[in-house]
Amino acid sequence: MTKQLSFLLLTLLHCTTILAQSPAQSPAPAGPTNISAILEKAGQYGTLIRLLRSTQMEDQINTQISNSNQGLTLLAPTDNAFSSLQSGTLNSLTDQQKVQLVQFHVIPSHLSISDFQTVSNPMRTQAGSSNNGRYPLNITTTGTRVNISTGIVNATVANTIYTDSQLAVYEVDKVLLPLDIFGPPAPAPAPSKPKKVTPAKPKKEGTSSDSSVDSSGAMGLFRHGIGSFVVAVIAAFSL
Repeated sequence: MTKQLSFLLLTLLHCTTILAQSPAQSPAPAGPTNISAILEKAGQYGTLIRLLRSTQMEDQINTQISNSNQGLTLLAPTDNAFSSLQSGTLNSLTDQQKVQLVQFHVIPSHLSISDFQTVSNPMRTQAGSSNNGRYPLNITTTGTRVNISTGIVNATVANTIYTDSQLAVYEVDKVLLPLDIFGPPAPAPAPSKPKKVTPAKPKKEGTSSDSSVDSSGAMGLFRHGIGSFVVAVIAAFSL
């Protein structure tokens, strides 16, 4: 019995030594960043996820995160933010406008909360530049509070959902509505003024035009008479 116990102890000690000498296994590498998976884990972003997928912006954002050196920042409205929109707002948009709406929530660089304090306004989004007031996105900060204005709505960054070296996702309490889609229509150009036509003045009787006709006729008769007289004189001398 003692020999069996000793054998078991030696065997256990040998196995423990082998395990201690074997190299520790490294953790499995993390998969590529997936924006929808991040939002699903955070919860309350179902409408935004559907928009990302229907506009194919999900794939575009994931690709850019993997290939961009500057990273991306997503301003993510909650389901409550979408619910506060006027009924039928999203359904009234064309497919292109839905893409632009999602792109307006994507800043083509990685921004930490402290970076918002030093950005230059208006900020450029993936929807395009703010030239001619099309897609203005203005950031103001008060301490750690970040406020966002689009010219249509004023929103606030409420929470940090996710951040790493390439992607930052922040919760915003309102859907960011760009002026180019939701702003008032541009005023129609003013109609051109018609050219003023001055009516011709009626001619009076005995005007210079009539007299010129009369004088020219008289002058013609006078010249005709002199010519006849000269011819007659020449004919007389020739007799």
